[in-house]
Amino acid sequence: MNTKKIAIYAMLTALTVGVSLVILIPIPGTNGFVTLCEVGIYTAAALFGPMGGLIVGAGSGLFIDLLSGYPQWAIFSLLIHGLQGLVAGYFAGKGSVRWGFGLSLGTIIMVAGYFFASWLLYDWPVGVASLPSNLVQNIVGIMVAIPLTKALMRLPLQQSTVKNK
Repeated sequence: MNTKKIAIYAMLTALTVGVSLVILIPIPGTNGFVTLCEVGIYTAAALFGPMGGLIVGAGSGLFIDLLSGYPQWAIFSLLIHGLQGLVAGYFAGKGSVRWGFGLSLGTIIMVAGYFFASWLLYDWPVGVASLPSNLVQNIVGIMVAIPLTKALMRLPLQQSTVKNK
Protein backbone atom coordinates (compact mmCIF):
# COMPACT_ATOMS: atom_id res chain seq x y z
CA MET A 1 0.00 0.00 0.00
CA ASN A 2 1.39 3.39 -0.91
CA THR A 3 1.24 6.63 1.07
CA LYS A 4 -1.45 8.11 -1.19
CA LYS A 5 -3.86 5.24 -0.52
CA ILE A 6 -3.16 5.31 3.22
CA ALA A 7 -3.95 9.03 3.27
CA ILE A 8 -7.15 8.52 1.26
CA TYR A 9 -8.29 5.66 3.54
CA ALA A 10 -7.58 7.84 6.60
CA MET A 11 -9.54 10.75 5.12
CA LEU A 12 -12.49 8.52 4.20
CA THR A 13 -12.46 7.00 7.67
CA ALA A 14 -12.38 10.44 9.31
CA LEU A 15 -15.14 11.70 7.01
CA THR A 16 -17.28 8.65 7.76
CA VAL A 17 -16.77 9.11 11.50
CA GLY A 18 -17.54 12.83 11.31
CA VAL A 19 -20.71 12.39 9.27
CA SER A 20 -21.85 9.53 11.50
CA LEU A 21 -21.41 11.59 14.67
CA VAL A 22 -23.01 14.76 13.30
CA ILE A 23 -25.96 13.42 11.29
CA LEU A 24 -28.05 11.29 13.62
CA ILE A 25 -31.53 10.13 12.68
CA PRO A 26 -33.48 9.29 15.88
CA ILE A 27 -35.28 5.96 16.23
CA PRO A 28 -38.51 6.24 18.21
CA GLY A 29 -38.93 3.71 20.98
CA THR A 30 -35.32 2.61 21.36
CA ASN A 31 -33.55 5.89 22.25
CA GLY A 32 -31.07 4.97 19.53
CA PHE A 33 -30.27 6.50 16.20
CA VAL A 34 -29.41 5.67 12.63
CA THR A 35 -26.07 6.97 11.35
CA LEU A 36 -24.67 7.32 7.86
CA CYS A 37 -21.72 5.02 8.55
CA GLU A 38 -22.71 2.67 5.73
CA VAL A 39 -22.43 5.47 3.19
CA GLY A 40 -18.72 5.79 3.87
CA ILE A 41 -18.15 2.05 4.03
CA TYR A 42 -19.98 1.24 0.81
CA THR A 43 -18.47 4.21 -1.04
CA ALA A 44 -14.95 3.19 0.00
CA ALA A 45 -15.70 -0.41 -0.98
CA ALA A 46 -16.94 0.66 -4.42
CA LEU A 47 -14.03 3.01 -5.07
CA PHE A 48 -11.16 1.03 -3.57
CA GLY A 49 -12.32 -2.58 -3.42
CA PRO A 50 -12.07 -5.01 -0.51
CA MET A 51 -9.08 -3.36 1.18
CA GLY A 52 -10.69 0.09 1.12
CA GLY A 53 -13.98 -1.28 2.43
CA LEU A 54 -12.21 -3.24 5.17
CA ILE A 55 -10.04 -0.36 6.40
CA VAL A 56 -12.72 2.33 6.27
CA GLY A 57 -15.35 -0.01 7.72
CA ALA A 58 -13.22 -1.29 10.59
CA GLY A 59 -11.69 2.09 11.40
CA SER A 60 -14.91 4.05 11.29
CA GLY A 61 -16.83 1.44 13.28
CA LEU A 62 -14.16 1.45 15.99
CA PHE A 63 -13.77 5.24 16.23
CA ILE A 64 -17.51 6.00 16.10
CA ASP A 65 -18.15 3.81 19.13
CA LEU A 66 -15.15 5.07 21.08
CA LEU A 67 -15.96 8.73 20.41
CA SER A 68 -19.68 8.18 21.11
CA GLY A 69 -18.99 6.74 24.54
CA TYR A 70 -19.84 3.12 23.72
CA PRO A 71 -16.51 1.30 24.20
CA GLN A 72 -18.28 -2.03 24.81
CA TRP A 73 -19.30 -1.99 21.14
CA ALA A 74 -15.93 -0.94 19.68
CA ILE A 75 -14.47 -4.38 18.96
CA PHE A 76 -17.79 -5.67 17.64
CA SER A 77 -18.08 -2.67 15.32
CA LEU A 78 -14.50 -3.06 14.13
CA LEU A 79 -15.17 -6.67 13.15
CA ILE A 80 -18.71 -6.24 11.81
CA HIS A 81 -18.10 -3.10 9.73
CA GLY A 82 -14.70 -4.34 8.59
CA LEU A 83 -16.22 -7.58 7.26
CA GLN A 84 -19.13 -5.64 5.78
CA GLY A 85 -16.75 -3.39 3.83
CA LEU A 86 -14.53 -6.29 2.78
CA VAL A 87 -17.45 -8.27 1.34
CA ALA A 88 -19.03 -5.25 -0.35
CA GLY A 89 -15.67 -4.31 -1.83
CA TYR A 90 -15.12 -7.81 -3.17
CA PHE A 91 -18.24 -7.53 -5.33
CA ALA A 92 -17.73 -3.89 -6.35
CA GLY A 93 -16.82 -3.22 -9.98
CA LYS A 94 -18.10 -6.60 -11.16
CA GLY A 95 -21.37 -5.40 -12.63
CA SER A 96 -24.47 -3.96 -11.05
CA VAL A 97 -26.04 -7.34 -10.23
CA ARG A 98 -22.96 -8.55 -8.37
CA TRP A 99 -22.53 -5.16 -6.69
CA GLY A 100 -26.17 -5.39 -5.54
CA PHE A 101 -25.43 -8.85 -4.20
CA GLY A 102 -22.39 -7.47 -2.36
CA LEU A 103 -24.47 -4.67 -0.82
CA SER A 104 -27.12 -7.19 0.21
CA LEU A 105 -24.50 -9.47 1.73
CA GLY A 106 -22.94 -6.48 3.53
CA THR A 107 -26.37 -5.64 4.93
CA ILE A 108 -26.87 -9.20 6.17
CA ILE A 109 -23.43 -9.18 7.81
CA MET A 110 -24.13 -5.92 9.61
CA VAL A 111 -27.67 -6.73 10.73
CA ALA A 112 -26.79 -10.27 11.85
CA GLY A 113 -23.53 -9.13 13.45
CA TYR A 114 -25.23 -6.53 15.62
CA PHE A 115 -28.04 -8.96 16.44
CA PHE A 116 -25.52 -11.44 17.86
CA ALA A 117 -23.45 -8.71 19.53
CA SER A 118 -26.57 -7.30 21.22
CA TRP A 119 -27.57 -10.78 22.30
CA LEU A 120 -24.11 -11.41 23.74
CA LEU A 121 -23.82 -8.05 25.52
CA TYR A 122 -27.39 -7.81 26.79
CA ASP A 123 -29.95 -10.49 25.89
CA TRP A 124 -31.74 -11.86 22.85
CA PRO A 125 -34.71 -9.42 23.04
CA VAL A 126 -32.24 -6.56 22.62
CA GLY A 127 -30.82 -8.32 19.57
CA VAL A 128 -34.29 -8.68 18.11
CA ALA A 129 -35.05 -5.01 18.84
CA SER A 130 -31.91 -3.97 16.95
CA LEU A 131 -32.94 -5.70 13.71
CA PRO A 132 -35.30 -3.06 12.23
CA SER A 133 -33.07 -0.06 12.94
CA ASN A 134 -29.96 -1.75 11.56
CA LEU A 135 -31.85 -2.77 8.45
CA VAL A 136 -33.10 0.81 7.96
CA GLN A 137 -29.57 2.14 8.51
CA ASN A 138 -28.25 -0.10 5.75
CA ILE A 139 -31.04 0.76 3.33
CA VAL A 140 -30.44 4.48 3.89
CA GLY A 141 -26.69 3.92 3.50
CA ILE A 142 -27.16 2.11 0.19
CA MET A 143 -29.58 4.75 -1.10
CA VAL A 144 -27.01 7.49 -0.45
CA ALA A 145 -23.86 5.52 -1.35
CA ILE A 146 -24.95 4.46 -4.84
CA PRO A 147 -25.50 7.96 -6.32
CA LEU A 148 -22.53 9.35 -4.37
CA THR A 149 -20.26 6.62 -5.74
CA LYS A 150 -21.52 7.16 -9.30
CA ALA A 151 -20.83 10.89 -8.99
CA LEU A 152 -17.33 10.30 -7.60
CA MET A 153 -16.53 7.82 -10.38
CA ARG A 154 -17.22 10.53 -12.97
CA LEU A 155 -14.60 12.86 -11.50
CA PRO A 156 -11.51 12.84 -13.72
CA LEU A 157 -9.19 13.24 -10.73
CA GLN A 158 -10.37 9.96 -9.27
CA GLN A 159 -9.31 7.82 -12.19
CA SER A 160 -5.69 7.57 -11.06
CA THR A 161 -6.66 6.38 -7.59
CA VAL A 162 -9.99 4.61 -7.99
CA LYS A 163 -10.11 0.99 -9.00
CA ASN A 164 -6.51 0.27 -8.01
CA LYS A 165 -7.64 -2.79 -6.12
